[in-house]
Amino acid sequence: MASYAARLDKFISQELGYKKSQVQLLLARGLVNVDDVVCRNGEQRIGQFSKVQVEGRVLRHHKPVYLMLHKPAGVVSATTDAEHTTVLDLLPQQYQGLHIAGRLDLNSTGLVLLTNDGQWSRKITQPSTKLPKHYEVTLANAITPQQVEGFEQGIYFAFEDLTTAPAQLIVTGLTTATVILHEGRYHQIKRMFGHFRNPVLSIHRTQIGHIKLPQSLAAKEHLVVSDPMDF
Repeated sequence: MASYAARLDKFISQELGYKKSQVQLLLARGLVNVDDVVCRNGEQRIGQFSKVQVEGRVLRHHKPVYLMLHKPAGVVSATTDAEHTTVLDLLPQQYQGLHIAGRLDLNSTGLVLLTNDGQWSRKITQPSTKLPKHYEVTLANAITPQQVEGFEQGIYFAFEDLTTAPAQLIVTGLTTATVILHEGRYHQIKRMFGHFRNPVLSIHRTQIGHIKLPQSLAAKEHLVVSDPMDF
């Protein structure tokens, strides 16, 4: 299968096994449609979700899919795993081709997004987007003002030799808080609280950007995201 950013003429040639001259003839005769519009320019770039028809035959008509899943503890954010249940194992067969946009640790719970739209998922996960991600966290010990200040200033990670971006730590109880991150480093929340020797007991993600996990969505259930975030 040709790349989603392929030139139209090359895509048709690869899909049908036609020579360049055959493809040019089809284009000249107006027998090629892109998104239901006649196209005679073989150099036109076709997108991942472009609808391509040749002589009435549909060669490509992929549609973007965006899902949210309520991940339970003990499920891995992976497409395959020999030991654990994966998030894809929780979805119907029709969604098995999706990939994960923003992972959660094995024992963390909450919102996971899945899609077949690579550009969309990259925008979610790339650091430059600085997309806010909300987590409900339970700690072993009381949360102190020093911890709140530390999150605001950023915590130094010696292993990577870097300081995390400022994060919000909103205290909701003696040992509970909402954490809002704008990056997604390895075990970041656990390591930030670990700086203060305050073990994390649970992490539950409730929101990515403007997409919120509905309280009514039970663990292992999924929903189609009707309003994917616009960057």
